Amino acid sequence: MITTPYGKISVENYHRAAKIKLLICDVDGVFSDGRIYLGNHGEELKAFHTKDGFGIKAIIKMGVNVAIITGRQSVIVEKRMQALGVPFIFQGKEDKLSIYQSLLTKLSLTPDQVAYIGDDVVDLPIIEDCGLGVAVQDAHPLVLKGANLVTQIKGGYGAVREVCDLFLQCHNQLYITQGKSE
Repeated sequence: MITTPYGKISVENYHRAAKIKLLICDVDGVFSDGRIYLGNHGEELKAFHTKDGFGIKAIIKMGVNVAIITGRQSVIVEKRMQALGVPFIFQGKEDKLSIYQSLLTKLSLTPDQVAYIGDDVVDLPIIEDCGLGVAVQDAHPLVLKGANLVTQIKGGYGAVREVCDLFLQCHNQLYITQGKSE
């Protein structure tokens, strides 16, 4: 077992994490807590955690590509991901597997170089195919069962940061995450 700031993980998962060159994330239930707030005039609100934002910026700086694939379309998501420097933003996509496969081709990667974070059954095909399939702590039970790794933190509360910190730790760069947020 390997000790991380969030607890212990298997040596196998640590080695899987060390190979990652692309992190793909779902949005609702991963970057957010899964709740969608709708106002009286049709406006949509979501909350994003600053810890996740810092983690994303840190791994991009380290050289890991980041993508989001979400079934919903939202201006809020577009703005947040652009602010974090996420280069690959796919919204309104029900067929997440085909986007994943096109990213593998575009970036000349193999599945073992990809991590995916999800929370629901639509995420399972990628979670089961990629090198490090991650479920947030409060994911659907089938996703929890199918993932290589389950975060200690719930979606929307820093689960993405937990995974980013694992990548940073694997490359001896975790120290750069001290004392800052995004």
